[in-house]
Order: sequence, then structure tokens, then C-alpha cells
Amino acid sequence: MNLEYTHKPNYYLFAQLLVRHIESYIQKHPDTNNAIFDLRDVYEIFRQDFASTTTNLEGILHIADSYKVETLNGDQALIQKYQIDAKNNSLLIDFNTDALNSLRSGKPILEPDASQL
Repeated sequence: MNLEYTHKPNYYLFAQLLVRHIESYIQKHPDTNNAIFDLRDVYEIFRQDFASTTTNLEGILHIADSYKVETLNGDQALIQKYQIDAKNNSLLIDFNTDALNSLRSGKPILEPDASQL
């Protein structure tokens, strides 16, 4: 007997959920230039999908850092860099200053073209 199954994680859905959480975080903390999220919070954002919070997180972040905001210098990525700190169970995100200021002034976040990633 041979059982075949596949579980394809939806990286784009999780990237969208994470970016919308970041957008909400920026609205609540208008003076921030970076964010530190506990990975337990990310686990809840991903609807308790353990694989997405651990093994697949790097792939999800790769998509999330492709989200851009229109600035005076063209479209720029909102996430400048990120780091997963396994020792402290946290996700550290540094934001692009120009994109962050444009987002604060009301510019929308531009989603990446999924066919280009």
C-alpha cells in the first residue's frame, strides 16, 4: 500500500497575513523604525501553522520583503532587512525609512507580482 499526500504551504497567504500585521503594528506605533515580534505571535498570525512559523518562515519572509510602498524615489520595499533570532524566539524587522514615511502619509502597500517571485 502506498499513500501519497502533499501539503503545499501557502507562502503568499502567510506573507500577506504578516505584512498586514506589520501594517497594523506601524499604525499603532507611528514612531517605530523597526519591530520585534515574538515567534509565538507569528504562530498565532499564521493560524497555528507550526511549519510556517519554523521551517517555512524564511521563504515567507522572502515574499514579505517584496512588498513595496510608493515613495518620491520610486517604489521601495517596506522591509529593509529581517533576522530570525531563534535563541530569543523572535523576529527582528528593520523598515526602509522612505517606505515607512510614505506608508505613514497614507500610501498603500503594493503587493508583489506572484508570477515574478
